[in-house]
Amino acid sequence: MNTDDERATVRDVAARAGVSATTVSRVIKGDYPVAHGTRTRVLRAMRELDYVLNVHARALSGASTKMVAFVLDDVTGPSFSYVARGVEQQAAAEGRLCMVCTTHGDPGRELAVVEAMREQRADAVILVGGGSLDDAYRERMSHFAHALDRAGSRLVLCGRPPLGDDVPSTVVEYDNEGGAYAMTSHLLSQGHRHVVLMGADQPGQASTTKLDRVRGFVRAHESFEVPYDPDLIVPCGLGRADGYDNMRRLIARGARFTAVFAATDMVAIGVLAALREAGIKVPDDVSLAGYDDIPFAADVQPGLTTVHIPTEELGRTAVRLALNRQERQHVVLGTHIVVRNSVRPPTRRPPATRSRS
Repeated sequence: MNTDDERATVRDVAARAGVSATTVSRVIKGDYPVAHGTRTRVLRAMRELDYVLNVHARALSGASTKMVAFVLDDVTGPSFSYVARGVEQQAAAEGRLCMVCTTHGDPGRELAVVEAMREQRADAVILVGGGSLDDAYRERMSHFAHALDRAGSRLVLCGRPPLGDDVPSTVVEYDNEGGAYAMTSHLLSQGHRHVVLMGADQPGQASTTKLDRVRGFVRAHESFEVPYDPDLIVPCGLGRADGYDNMRRLIARGARFTAVFAATDMVAIGVLAALREAGIKVPDDVSLAGYDDIPFAADVQPGLTTVHIPTEELGRTAVRLALNRQERQHVVLGTHIVVRNSVRPPTRRPPATRSRS
């Protein structure tokens, strides 16, 4: 096997296969017809010489790397993982490899990943989850969208709104605000008048996902002509521990409420644990709803009423549109409520909540 200092070149492959270096390049790029027998000899020579493609040289030549990049906050997020499966399945169907990159919720890291994927000439860079509303971030991301477009690549916004009409990008959204509106309306129609929204933006943050869910929550109250309590809109992260910790604090301060609408199912699961610790039964004392419809939302006790997002379809559509740009490049997928056993009409007045500890 060749060492790094003895790495095989295109000329070495050409000599082994008995063809020209140009023919080897054509086989590698796949952009020019090559006879089947010739192609077989070149591929065999590449294997025998342990030839490794120099992706930087390929980028300089203007060739695609036949790769899509999938950029998300956290690979352990259940809803993200199903979007990722849709991306990977469609990428494979389109003859592309899929690279997964994580940002840990850091907009700066997200920008750095997009720049790196532009340099690697990925066919598409797919950003999943809520985007930042910071002006500097949006300006920089718009710059990258134009740079990717000039390089023959594509920025894809999956589950987030467009950056602007003049920004070349593919946008695959779901009706985020509509889902929050529908779930809040469901709770209000059941008679709840003291509803917690667990999952607003924390100070110093501005997420498109959270903002739309707050808007849907507020708009439903306005439609029902029911005032909402701003103190029951709780800034919160989107994980289980966030729901658990914030619900404990809400209980400790003696807040009165008959229902909780959690911004994600994972938040709802944390809320459920905190309520149980405090001796508060779901749905007998407090109703609970989530958002995402992750697979085990149906398996918790009681089964969680939630908003369904078509996660795998989001991923598949993002790849398909980015690689087939003759299709419409901005679509909005629907959401709907899944009714299970965690919501029922409230008791006559909201219970006083207090921790047993």
